[in-house]
Amino acid sequence: MDKTLWADRGQLLQLDAPETGGPSTLASAGCIAVSRLGSVQLSAQVFTVWVQLRGSSWVEAREGKFRLRRGDWMALERDSRPQVQADRHGLCIGLSLDADALKAAARLADLNLHAGRGTLDRRDTRIMLRLWRGAARRLATLNGADGVAEVTALRPLLLQLAAIQSDLSARVARCPGRSRLRKRQVFSRLQRARLYLEGNCDRVVRISELAELTSFSSWYFSKTFHSVYDESPQAASARMRLERAADLLDNSEMMIGEVAAASGFDNCCSFARAFRVRYGMSATGYRNAARKRALAPAATSLRSANTRSRPDSAKPAGFDRKAA
Repeated sequence: MDKTLWADRGQLLQLDAPETGGPSTLASAGCIAVSRLGSVQLSAQVFTVWVQLRGSSWVEAREGKFRLRRGDWMALERDSRPQVQADRHGLCIGLSLDADALKAAARLADLNLHAGRGTLDRRDTRIMLRLWRGAARRLATLNGADGVAEVTALRPLLLQLAAIQSDLSARVARCPGRSRLRKRQVFSRLQRARLYLEGNCDRVVRISELAELTSFSSWYFSKTFHSVYDESPQAASARMRLERAADLLDNSEMMIGEVAAASGFDNCCSFARAFRVRYGMSATGYRNAARKRALAPAATSLRSANTRSRPDSAKPAGFDRKAA
């Protein structure tokens, strides 16, 4: 079983589960990388973590469809079965942990990783890359080792991941339950629902869908979601759809009506009202302001270059009064 797998230059890797009839193509814990139009599809029951180092990647999973840009990280539950596709300049590194590896991590270092997503600054991104490379080298030296040895080799990387997820771990205490285990179980279901909202922000998600996904009643899900995240599922859905709209206005040439439809709004009027309330300006004004911000650094650089390259002979007559 390979412990480090890399899909590069249009290569497609399909990482299968042991129950498909043959041996698994994944170790209990392993490193994965996707780059330059490479693609990885996992059907194995593994918890995965992804960090985008360069360019962007698309992730399709049970929770929906996501785009990772430079510095973004994402963690998915064991039955998410993601497919990760890098763009032509993309580089995305990943980590896979099966159920035994997760238990070993919790037992050896009291680490509990959560599904979710966020953004890293440049320093943390560089740290993640260095730790991932070190983990890949240590895993390569293990021949026939058990899951405990593999998790031990990954320990520095896992500790960094736990530090990145400290804000998520702080929310576990808000979940109902008499034991830490029960609280973590509830939080795991809520995090999946939150990812589902973000992965389907091109439409309105019904509460009944989220309740079914988490195996909670609609009333219990709404109450618990609000107590943990300080907003209702409906408010979270509206916020995510408007954030998607803002991203499309900033990074695409879609017309305003197309942006509204792609963000799950029935008509332009309701979209315009919601967008103005959220951002304090119209969608057109937001796009114009975004373009001005994008052009400002280029214009400043051009003026600086012209000033540095202009020879003294180009000075207008009378510029040097002392010489005159």
